[in-house]
Amino acid sequence: MIYKPNFFVITGGPGVGKTTLLEALAKQGFPYVPEVAREIIREQVARNGNALPWANIPAYTHLMLSRSVESFEQHQKQESVLFFDRGIPDTLAYVHLTHQSPSPELQHTVQDFRYNPQVFILPPWPEIYETDSERKQTYQEAVETYDVMLVTYQQLDYIPIIVPKGTPEERAEFVISVLKKHTTNRP
Repeated sequence: MIYKPNFFVITGGPGVGKTTLLEALAKQGFPYVPEVAREIIREQVARNGNALPWANIPAYTHLMLSRSVESFEQHQKQESVLFFDRGIPDTLAYVHLTHQSPSPELQHTVQDFRYNPQVFILPPWPEIYETDSERKQTYQEAVETYDVMLVTYQQLDYIPIIVPKGTPEERAEFVISVLKKHTTNRP
């Protein structure tokens, strides 16, 4: 097992402001690792691939897992606080959402690569929800995603910290205040 207590996941359903929050944290000196799912979608669309959530769900899931692990491993030497736009357990949540059976590889991976037990999760927020070329889910699907993310992380013994709605700066301050209570590690 690889445990990185300085790795913090920011997760939730689509369109809840994760990336905007991460950008606000970056302005305060906290680095972050971008979401792999959007990267996969961009690559697959650019090369006419079918490993997409609306085409070949198992292939997309496999790529999501392998890229999430690669991302974790690439940053293992990082000793200061590092945020991740989604974590490896998000793949397991996606498997549940899409009614797939979790592979033994996935079940082992979510236990073998561990982030800080505190996971920041952003709740659904209809006022800011938008679809785009990579985010095609309805708002109701975004709500369902949040619910499954919350349960998945809890079942994996993570402690979800629900980030309140607010400006990106307010949300960043909330996250930083939680960090200050539990770590003295600054970037």
